[in-house]
Amino acid sequence: MKKDPVIHVGAVLHFLGMLIIIEAFFMLGAVGVAFAVDNPSVKPLALSFVVTMLAGFLLRNSTIQYHYDSLRRRESILVAVGTWVAISLFGILPYLLSGSINNFTDAFFETVSGFTTTGASILTDIEGVSKGILFWRSLTHWIGGMGIIVLLVALSPFLKVSSIYLFSNEASVVISDKVNPRLFEDARYIWLIYVALTVLEIMFLRFGGMNLYESACHAFGTVATGGFSTRNASVGAFSPYIQYVITIFMFLAGANFYLYLLIINNSFKKAIRNEEFRLYSKIILIAGAGLTLVLYLKQNMNLEAAFRDAYFQVVSIITATGFATDDYLKWPVYGWLIILGLMFVGASAGSTGGGIKVIRHLIFFKNLRNQYYKLMHPHLVATVHYNGHYVSDETVTKITNYIVLYVLVFVAASLSLSLMNLDPETSFGSVITCMGGVGPGFGLTGPASNFEMLPVGAKYILILMMLLGRLELYTFLTVFTPAFWKH
Repeated sequence: MKKDPVIHVGAVLHFLGMLIIIEAFFMLGAVGVAFAVDNPSVKPLALSFVVTMLAGFLLRNSTIQYHYDSLRRRESILVAVGTWVAISLFGILPYLLSGSINNFTDAFFETVSGFTTTGASILTDIEGVSKGILFWRSLTHWIGGMGIIVLLVALSPFLKVSSIYLFSNEASVVISDKVNPRLFEDARYIWLIYVALTVLEIMFLRFGGMNLYESACHAFGTVATGGFSTRNASVGAFSPYIQYVITIFMFLAGANFYLYLLIINNSFKKAIRNEEFRLYSKIILIAGAGLTLVLYLKQNMNLEAAFRDAYFQVVSIITATGFATDDYLKWPVYGWLIILGLMFVGASAGSTGGGIKVIRHLIFFKNLRNQYYKLMHPHLVATVHYNGHYVSDETVTKITNYIVLYVLVFVAASLSLSLMNLDPETSFGSVITCMGGVGPGFGLTGPASNFEMLPVGAKYILILMMLLGRLELYTFLTVFTPAFWKH
């Protein structure tokens, strides 16, 4: 009797084809915008659309569909990993065909940074790039923010495919209060909320005098917590009103989108009482207050400007958005420490933000507290609870292991960059910002600079860090273990 293969390659290619076709339709939208605002970029975007659509169509139809209408767990992991690489490979086409970026490595870096919502850039003169290409650049954020795979899950009933495992590999949900057991409906609501927040932000930015094109680009970067701007000075080029609006929407995007489902289902109190959301809010309030004092007392800023810059940067860093209104490397060392600490914290699980995630820190420190109590009282039975529910020892162990693995990968990658003659500040700052999806780092890759001058090898290591961070480490690393490919 013939053994069932470990991986149905045809199934993986079929699903990758569908996701690439979805990417192509987004490219078509960029073609329309380019035609309206910037004719020179119409041809490269249109050609990119044609090539991407054909490739997706060929992949999707290279296998017999009815054999591959569902994915098993291993195949879903392979699709999750393969998707981010595949859409990035096709996403480089507009850059290369337009001449905006003239080499593969830099184009790949910029594209992966866009789709993973990292926001790290190699462009030295953003305002010199055509508007159509900049729109595509911002759109890669929006596609990757909530996740093109989550969109596929939302569309699954219409596409007549089953992708239940894909959602767990794509969505960053460590522990969640499921509002609706119907997965596809949840995914659709999440995408609708994502779209609604984007439209709402565009409206508020327009009220502040920002034109429609820049409003859309910055809304994409904000709601996706990406950070690509259309200006060299990032959000610092705009009015205080614009900065406040973007601060508020970064905060909303960094919260767990399941909380918005709770609110829709008339569970507002439950959403507000969510332990992760409360800790997320407290960290922002405390860090923002501390940084306000640092800027007010040490930088001689007026109180309003100190408050605005402090809270903008705190929210931008913890949500891993990466927008900037000032060069924090010019701030006192106390400010640096706050920024560095927030890079390790990350946003909420189930949000568009990156990093380790607030919920993991919450569970980790609750367990740490219990271990301390047990040391003092050996017979004490102490368990970890989250939102009133018991958290199993297995889950606690997984979270602890994840944090340890995250730190180990961070250290290993930072040392690798150091071996390329980069100073420690640049090495450590670049790795943590790419792993956490933040964007600007420290040293040569601070908010007033970019990643263009880094060696080619360093760029590929950082590309790997972006993908690792976006796929939550385990999903990505699993594919490279021998056990994954064995029965």
